[in-house]
Order: sequence, then C-alpha cells, then structure tokens
Amino acid sequence: MTTDQIPSVAGRPPGEATATGRAGTLRRSRVSMTARRHRAFYLFTSPWIIGFLLLTIVPMAYALWLSFTTFDGISPHWRYVGLGNYGELLGDSQTWASLGRTGLFAATSVPLSIAAGLALAVLVNRPLKARGLFRTLLYLPAVVPPVGAGLAFKALFDQNSGAANGALTFFGFDAVGWLADPYARYVLLMTVLWAAGNIMIISLAGLQDIPRELHEAARIDGASPWRTFRSITVPLLSPVLLFQTVTGVIASVQTIMPLLLSPDGTTAGVTALPQSNYLYMMHVFGQYFALGRYGYASALLWVLFVLILVVTGLIFRFTSGVVFYNVDPEAKK
Repeated sequence: MTTDQIPSVAGRPPGEATATGRAGTLRRSRVSMTARRHRAFYLFTSPWIIGFLLLTIVPMAYALWLSFTTFDGISPHWRYVGLGNYGELLGDSQTWASLGRTGLFAATSVPLSIAAGLALAVLVNRPLKARGLFRTLLYLPAVVPPVGAGLAFKALFDQNSGAANGALTFFGFDAVGWLADPYARYVLLMTVLWAAGNIMIISLAGLQDIPRELHEAARIDGASPWRTFRSITVPLLSPVLLFQTVTGVIASVQTIMPLLLSPDGTTAGVTALPQSNYLYMMHVFGQYFALGRYGYASALLWVLFVLILVVTGLIFRFTSGVVFYNVDPEAKK
C-alpha cells in the first residue's frame, strides 16, 4: 500500500494528523512541566506565605478594626466610634510633637549612619594588613541585640555609676545627666551610629562591585581621589545608598531604643522619658500599655504606616534622576 492509499484520520492526510498529534503531545508536556514548576514554587514558598498572612496581614487587619473602636484590651464593654480615633489624633498636640521629633531624628540619624557606614566601608576596602580582622571588629556591634545595646548604653551613661561620668570626674569635670535633656538625644544618636557596621557591610559589597578599571582610568586622567569618589564611586553606589536610605527611614521612625534608655526601662518609664527622646513609637507604646487605649494606639500605627508609604514614595520620586543602575546591556535583550 502506498502513502496515497493510507487512510486519513478524521478526513486529514496522514502526515498532517501525525504532526498534529506530536504538537498536542508537546503542548501537553509543556503545560505539565509548567504546572509542576508552579506547584514546586508554591510548595517551597508556602512557609513564608503562611507566615506573612498569619503574622502580618491578619494582625494589620485586626489593628485596622481596633482603630475604629474604644477597645482597651481587657473590658468587654467597647463601642464602635468610626473615625473618632483618627479625629482625636489630629487634634492631639502630643502626637504632632512626637511626630516632629521623630522626623528630626530620622533626618539626622539616617544621613549620619549612612555616611559613617560608607566611610568605614571605604576604609576597610583598602589593602590593609589584618583587613578581615578590622571588618569583623567593626561589624560586631551590629549583631548585638538592641536590648543589650540599650542596657549597655544606659549603664555606660548612668549619672551616678556610669563610665562616661567616671571619666569626666577623673579629669576634674562635673558629672553630666546624659539620660536627661538636653543630652539624651545625643546618647540615642550614639546608639544608632554604634551599629553602623551593618551599613558598612552593605556599602562594602557595593564598593567591591564597582569595576576597578574605572578608578584606574580616572587616576590616569589625573583625577584626585575626592573627584574619583564623587564622580565615580557615589553614582555607581547610588542604588545601595537608596536602599539604605529607605530602610533607614523605616527603621528610625519605628525605633524603640528610648524606652530602654528610660530611668526604669518599663512602661512607667515612658512618661519619665526626656522630651527629646519622646518619639512617635514611644507615644504609641504609652497609649497601648500605659493607658490601655488599644483603639487609639492602633489608629496611631495606621497613620504611621500611611506616612511611611508616602515618605518612601517621595524618596523614590525625587531620587529617580540621580540613581544609576549599572545594567549589563546583554541583560536587556
């Protein structure tokens, strides 16, 4: 029997039917492979997805519901007040004062910590002896838990038994109340700069990603080290600096360190904090645990969440023209 005499399948020539069958099998194989990849993806990411839903989305939704109530965390007698809590915080002078101090703290601590971390990164990126040891020593403060760091600084700057006042009195100076105004803000700032090793590591990774040929070409052209740093290093490091700015702002407005530096380190110490260290999160903490105003405190947190989103959006908006992303041209194809 010749090829012309082979019966057709469903009215199609035998060659076309065979090609159609192979195409269908290949298509089903691709769909099956894609489905297996999707299942593997969701299987391996399911722990994070479940944790994100249970530990982030659900608490945020619960806090949003609380912000519309007068719930105090204990009494079953509460009522729905709608936007009453949000209206109250708009007229709360203490809320606005703490928010202003938080903005000033973020505007001061974030640039200083980024500058300190970048300076340390430039230092340990040089060909020095025992460079690895220096990197380790400078990074060690960043791994100290915040509670331990806060208690250590509290003991260090204690007015009666602290080492700082001990050194002052040894040289004939009077003891200083470091944990009271106006010095408390400087102690808080030192606790932030003390842990600049984390920023140093991230900046060091960015510095090592910059091609050496660019610095060598700048030296050949006669550029000074400062001009090379300003015109080559900083622009190529701008994505890293942007990341550190955004994360630094988010962390600074949520700082809880002043509570650890308070006189007794408890919820009662919130009211005894120096005014310069009474930041927004201290106000929220006091409303939650000192006054038991869960609804009002939840409203404060949601306002802070919205403000963080707005500030982050503004940072991305105003830095879009100065951040340089070094993308491989081949990666764009």
